[in-house]
Order: sequence, then structure tokens, then C-alpha cells
Amino acid sequence: NAQGGVLGRKIVVDYQDSEGKPEVARKQAEKLALSGNKILLGLIASGESLAIAPMVERWDALYISTISKADKLTGDTCQARVFRVNRPDAADSLAVRPWLATRKEERWAIMANDIAWGRNSGASFSKVTTDLGKKMVSENYAPFGANDFAPYIQKIKDSGANGVWVALAGRDALNFAQQAKQFGLLQNVTTAGVSFVTDNTVDTLGEVSRGIYGIVNYSSSLDGAENKAFVDAWRKAYPGTEPTNFEGETYIGMQVLIQAIRNAKSDKPADIAKALKGATFNTIFGKQMMRKEDHQLEGPNFFGVVTDKGGKLRPVIQTTVPAAQALPAPDAACKLPA
Repeated sequence: NAQGGVLGRKIVVDYQDSEGKPEVARKQAEKLALSGNKILLGLIASGESLAIAPMVERWDALYISTISKADKLTGDTCQARVFRVNRPDAADSLAVRPWLATRKEERWAIMANDIAWGRNSGASFSKVTTDLGKKMVSENYAPFGANDFAPYIQKIKDSGANGVWVALAGRDALNFAQQAKQFGLLQNVTTAGVSFVTDNTVDTLGEVSRGIYGIVNYSSSLDGAENKAFVDAWRKAYPGTEPTNFEGETYIGMQVLIQAIRNAKSDKPADIAKALKGATFNTIFGKQMMRKEDHQLEGPNFFGVVTDKGGKLRPVIQTTVPAAQALPAPDAACKLPA
């Protein structure tokens, strides 16, 4: 907006609270779309994105997922007006496989949210585990927003697992990590996960997070001139803070959207959708292409561990998976119009 907006118009943002519930998300998205807010972003839980996806074209709207990870969104439930810029679960399983292949731990457990994303992540990790000849000994799915993880922690300990995969985010991740430390789980098993080693989680947990491995879809510590410029601008706008994974990935969503609007020379959802398909965009990860087959943005993925860097604990990248290798081929079950 400081540079004149897009197509000579200012960008105006409106908000509604989905409460993390799919049905509420659908109602709130419909309210936004029917009131003229035709471009939708910002949902976190995959269940929310999956709930609105079939309705977007009916509302004459466009939805760009920047956080939701369930494979179905760009798989068998893909939609003509739905696009994703963040990495899906299938990409995360490709990133974790090389690391897991080098590990001596043979008995693994899963601790995940009992929602679409948690189930998807658990299933993906379980498949990688068994493909590598390791054994899945305990699978645990807690209700979203759970406070008491003690029964799950005890079950994992009783299973004899020497590694645990965690697919929890936000408050759930914090509650589990603190309780797992309290009950002696983190000290005795190798812990890895997704959305579990984010900058915010590490800042809150402090020493509890040290040594936890995981998928790093975005971090302010990532190299690259584009990301450095974004982080510097963020620090100036919000002193004392750094962009987290959700903020970095959503910024990519906005970069892609604005370029598509300019390329389309239109803010109509149908025109923007055409401009998104198969196009390449400049982002904080460099140039990224939006696949026309499934509307998934290609891009790199990362795996790392929480350790010291620059005088503080943060996720530190150990492995980078280049964009050309970071995604599986488009799902043949996704049938989009040419």
C-alpha cells in the first residue's frame, strides 16, 4: 500500500474468527465472500480449508492456502479456485525420510492432533517408518485443544518406543512438550516432528526444546537475500520480534497473490486463478512455480534441529531439499479443468 497498492487500489483486509472449527470456518468464509471479500487466506487447520474448498467457486471467490497441510487439498478434493503455497504432508515425509534412514532408533510412536492434518501427518510418517524397516509401536491422537497429555505420554513410555513423531502445533505442542519433559519422556527418546520446532514454540519452551528435530517449512534463520530483506523489514515494523513459520508462509501467499493480480490486470477471482496456474513467482524462497496440475506451489523444504545459533535457541537447518525434489508428483486423483 505504501507503494500505491495494486492496480492503483489499496489492499483492504477484513478478518473473521474460525475458532479452529471447520463448520465455523465455512460460515465465516461465506460471510466474507458474500460481503465482497472475494480473496480468502489465513486458515490454519486443514479441516477448515477442506470445509471451504468445495464452496469457493460457488461464492465466486478464490482461496490460497498458506498453512494447511492435508494432502487432500491438492489431491482428490482439489478445486479450480483453490491454490496452496505451503508444503503439504507428502512433502514433509520426503524431507524426513533421509534423516530417519540414518537413525538407529527402531521403535517409533506418534503423538498427533486428532484432526485432518494430524491424521495425515501420522499416516505419512508411519509409512516412511515401515518402508525403512522400522516398527510403529504406538499411535496416539489427542483432541484438538487437549490440556492433559499424561495418558498419551505414559502409553508411549510403556510401548518401549525409542523415538516419537509429534504433529502438534500451538498450545497443544507447548502442553505436550512441557508435560513430556516433566514425565521424563523427552530425556529418554529421540523426538522429531512437524510444526513442533517453529520459532515461536522454541522461544516459549526454551531449554525444553533443545535437541528436538523436525521439519522446518520456514524460519527467519533461513539463508537467502530475499528472506533476509523480509526479516529485516519485519524487525523494523515489529521491534523485538521475528517472523514465524505461519507469517513467513503467509507472506509468500501474499507475494504470489499480488503478482498474479498484476499479471491478470484484474482483481476478479476467475482472472486471478488463470494467472496463477503454471506461472512462476518471485518469493522469499526465490522463484517458485505454481503447478497447473494440482495448484501446488513448488518450493524447497527443510529439516533441522533446535540448537544454539546467534546466541539463542532456534531451529537450525541441517538438510535442505531443493524444490525439484521437495514434492511428490501431482496426485492423479486431482482432476482440474485445463
